[in-house]
Amino acid sequence: MSDTFNFEAAMKRLAEIATLLEKDDLSLDNAIALFDEGLKLSKQCQNRLTQYETTVKELVQKHQGE
Repeated sequence: MSDTFNFEAAMKRLAEIATLLEKDDLSLDNAIALFDEGLKLSKQCQNRLTQYETTVKELVQKHQGE
């Protein structure tokens, strides 16, 4: 797993983006840019969760055999 991606920081940024998008004072260009950033972060988080799930399954299988 890459050390450059921080899951917790990404989730925090997603929450910030959601809060910003809920406001009515954003220009359409800014709203679209934030939405795009949110989609990218969401995909990265989903990929990381899939990696975590695989790791947990491997650990459980490894320790069941002990």
